[in-house]
This record gives sequence, C-alpha cells and structure tokens, in this order.
Amino acid sequence: MKIHEFQAKGILAKFGVPIPKGEVAETPGQAREIASKIGPRVVVKAQVHAGGRGKGGGVKLANNPEEAEKLADEILGMKLVTHQTGPEGKLVKRVLVEEALDIDRELYIGIVIDRATESPVVMASPEGGMEIEKVAAETPELIFKEYINIATGFRDFQARNLGFKLGLQGNTLKQAVKFLLALYKAFESSDASLAEINPLLITKQGDVLALDAKMNFDDNALARHPEIKNMRDFSEEDELEVEASKFGLNYIKLDGNVGCMVNGAGLAMATMDIIMHSGGMPANFLDVGGGVSEESVKSAFKILVSDKDVKAALVNIFGGIVRCDMVANGIVKAARNLDLKIPMVLRLEGTNVELGKKILEESGLSFSAASSMKEAAEKVVPLAK
Repeated sequence: MKIHEFQAKGILAKFGVPIPKGEVAETPGQAREIASKIGPRVVVKAQVHAGGRGKGGGVKLANNPEEAEKLADEILGMKLVTHQTGPEGKLVKRVLVEEALDIDRELYIGIVIDRATESPVVMASPEGGMEIEKVAAETPELIFKEYINIATGFRDFQARNLGFKLGLQGNTLKQAVKFLLALYKAFESSDASLAEINPLLITKQGDVLALDAKMNFDDNALARHPEIKNMRDFSEEDELEVEASKFGLNYIKLDGNVGCMVNGAGLAMATMDIIMHSGGMPANFLDVGGGVSEESVKSAFKILVSDKDVKAALVNIFGGIVRCDMVANGIVKAARNLDLKIPMVLRLEGTNVELGKKILEESGLSFSAASSMKEAAEKVVPLAK
C-alpha cells in the first residue's frame, strides 16, 4: 500500500526523523493561512502517488502567503502528469505547504527489502533529487549499501559508514547517523516495504532533514497497523485494482490487450512472459490465488471484462489445491451472467481437469481450449489483434 508524502512524514516524525514544518491544504485559502504561520517563503507541493512532481509543475516556491494562495489555486484541481502517472495524469486534491529551507546539498537515502540476501538494505547516494534507477544504471558506483542483519538491526557503525561515504563531517555527520537510525526504526516498526527520502536535505546551517518522503507497506501486515491502513487513498488507485482487493484478488493494470486470469503469482508471471514471447502484450496481472472459489472466479471475470483494453482473455489454471471443475463452474456462471463478447482461451491442468473440461464443453459457450501454455498463448495473441 502507498501513502502520500505528508502521511509518510507524519509517520517518520513520530520516530524522530527530522522533517520541515508544514501542513496540508485542500483550498487556496488554507494554503495562505499555513504560509502565514510558517513562512513567509514556502514550497507548495502537490500530493499524489507519483514521483517527478516538480518536473510536472506540481512543486512551486512561493515568496509570500499571497503567492502561496495563487500557486495552490493553480495546482489544486490540475491533472498532474509525470513519468509515473502516465499520460492520463492524476487529479491533485490537496497540497503540502512547507517552509522553504536554504539548500546546501541534496542526498538520497532509501530502505528496501533485498530479495537476494533476504534482508533489508539501506542505500545512500550523493545524487539526491535524481531518479535512483537512473543513478543505478549510469553511475552505480555512487550508490552505497549497508545490509541489515534482522537479528541485530541497523547498527551505529553502519550508519556512520554511509555518512562517511557521503562525505559528511562533524555535527552534520552526527545528525545524519541519528537520522538514519530513526528512519530504519520507522521502516521496521511499521512493516514498510519501502522508505525513501529523495532528497535528503543538508541545509547551509548543516542540519539534516527529509525534504521528501515516500513509504510503501506490506499489505499482509496492515492488520497490525490500522492507523496506517486508514491512510489508504482509494482515489489514487486504479478502480479495478480497488474492486479486486474487495474479493481478495491480486490485480495490476498493464498496457496490453490480452487479459490474464491465473491462480498463483508465479504462474501469472510465466503466463505474461509467454504471451509476450508469442508477440502479444498482457493487459493485466490477475491472480485469483490458491484458495479460489466459484464466487471469486465470477468476480475475477467481471473485473477482467470491465477493462476496455482487453480484446481477448487467457485463463490459465493449474489445479493443485484448487479443483479444475470448481473453476470451470465459476467460469460458466460468470460468462452467462456477463454476456461475454471477447474471445476466450482456456487452459486447465491438474486436479479434476477432465471433469472441468467436460463442464466447459457441455456449457454451450464458445471457448477455445488449449492443452499447454504455449498453445494457449499462440491462440490468444492473434485473437486480441
């Protein structure tokens, strides 16, 4: 789950991470009032779930409260387009009004889970304000890492090592070490999957603050953090993804035209790969999971065909715990209720597969069957075109 910058900063502040003074405004008048309290110079920042806001015109400097009001009026209600929003952009409903600070250096700090080492890793770079992916591709030697032993946690000496590599000294180094340790505590305690500060600000006075903040959280741990779960902004998410979450389905919108319904994330990725290998492009990642039921299959079908970009669909089910006959019944019921008009290719394998195939054959519905993933992909890609 993603949250807004102002929400992430609220969480970080509770763990002692220094942040600039600021408040959220939903009207230009509120922006002026906030600037009057913390200004006069402030930064007005659009609050959407996307990076690159400054380049898209969503981050602007105001020299006085009147200018803050004017800029907030320009940003609120705009469709902010960045490299992460896509051409459709995101509607700005609120802005963060923060004190403007004297910038000396901008650094990068990020914490993620490294799958290769099965541990958190703290990353630091002197190239703050840039996309970390670009830094990794062009100058990987400028990304410094400290891997965390989860039994002992993030140690002082590891934080100092990163500070030294960033060229920090004296009181600024001490502040940076304290900052890093507090950031990791916030990351660990909130079951975050990402905590990113880009940029980490070093002021001309040598102070260290989180000028920006981004946090993502492990969905499976949100039951332990109801206060974070309540921060979810459904308006920032794809409508079909929100609908899928209501039924325990994993759905991610993609850019292609071949709908994919599978059971299991590994099978989903393999299915998308083979569709692309056959010259097609998947329109989504729709995983009904291992505990799929007839009702969840019906719900998945409804979501699948609600995507106007889907021109053909591939259902690829491997019945282990899940029975193929149960899946087939769900498919038949969904197809009859939804008046399916897109071509459908089905590949069932595993438990009760013959019974599942019989149900589909006797349904009177028009499906194209495949006995292998390769055959299924080769059938569905031309149908989508």
